[in-house]
Formats: sequence, C-alpha cells, structure tokens
Amino acid sequence: MLLKQFRCADCGGSTGYRSRPRTFAEKYLLRMLLLRPVRCGECFRRCYRFLNTSVQERRDSGRSTHGAAA
Repeated sequence: MLLKQFRCADCGGSTGYRSRPRTFAEKYLLRMLLLRPVRCGECFRRCYRFLNTSVQERRDSGRSTHGAAA
C-alpha cells in the first residue's frame, strides 16, 4: 500500500500527528470509511485523512499518565 504525504489544507504544513477520536462517529464510523483524525503540527488545525496518509504518532502534552509524583 502506498503512503501519501500529509499536507495541511490550511497552512500547507507537512507535519501531521494522529489525533484522539472524540465522538462516536470518529471512533467507529470514520474507521469504516478508512479515515482517521489528524492534527497539523504547525497550525494545529484538525482534519480527517485516509489511513494510508503518513503521519507521526501523537505528541504527548508533557503530562505523565504513568505514575504521578508524590
């Protein structure tokens, strides 16, 4: 399967990150349409791209969810 390069429709940026699905439609219906939510790494616009679009794993916001400091 050929991977397509991510390109933001708003700013033209080439760095895209996976975004968390928010709604029922994003979790289940988009998957049936072979789409996923993606966020631009430059302007932070959120959009949907085909699963074969090359994007990076989601950036962590700096919060640690594994073992909080006491």
